[in-house]
Amino acid sequence: MEFAKGHGTENDFVIVPDPGGRLELTPEQVAALCNRRTGIGADGVLRVARCQHAKWFMDYRNADGSIPEMCGNGLRVFARYLVEYGLAAPGRFDVVTRAGLRSVELEMTGDVTADMGPARVLGTSTAVIGDRRVEGLHITVGNPHLACVVESPVETFDLSTAPGVDIARFPDGVNVEVVRLIGDHCAEMRVYERGVGTTWSCGTGVVASAVAAARSVGEEYGEWEIRVPGGSLTVILNAESTYLRGPAVIVAEGKTSLLADDGETEPSVAAA
Repeated sequence: MEFAKGHGTENDFVIVPDPGGRLELTPEQVAALCNRRTGIGADGVLRVARCQHAKWFMDYRNADGSIPEMCGNGLRVFARYLVEYGLAAPGRFDVVTRAGLRSVELEMTGDVTADMGPARVLGTSTAVIGDRRVEGLHITVGNPHLACVVESPVETFDLSTAPGVDIARFPDGVNVEVVRLIGDHCAEMRVYERGVGTTWSCGTGVVASAVAAARSVGEEYGEWEIRVPGGSLTVILNAESTYLRGPAVIVAEGKTSLLADDGETEPSVAAA
């Protein structure tokens, strides 16, 4: 079966075209595709499917096969794929996600801007990272985040294993970010993503980090630069929504034997 490979600030994805909605991805297939030694290698899988009203549905899966609500970098890579493969016209268009309808725009610079919807702050909680306990904001950007503003360089925090969190508050798990202010409206961030592990970037985590950074200096709105190991992203916070801007590129295409496409499965229905 055909596939493509893309990334947004080194948050990488296997892209599987399925316009007929005939492929039922299993967690085992997703994990096999994302395996960096025996598969293609990625932080997640983007299945490209049609849904109601002829819109495109981003069926995103984490590397372990689990299904999250949203993926910001995945959304931007998904949009880049649609345009490069002639499935959508350049400019602004909508994509259906499990977090709702999201608007994306491909700019002349090559960047992709995604409307991530409002980010909601739901309170505070703590995470245990190695032998350090840090406090953060519980923020939802379609999926849950605990964004912790810290004073130490973010690379000094051990995110090789899942941080300890309040399971009662986060029964479905949570993405944990450590964020440090490094300039005027500029911060650095590292993340542990549920269902994936440590990644070079996380789009929704970048938005949550910008929200936490802004709150830490007494602001709610404005434009922030968030630096991650894979590059730099811009977040715009306003009263109506949040926007994530940055590069998204397709780097490879090919065929894989890790997915069967016998055409005999029943079409899957993407619910908008």
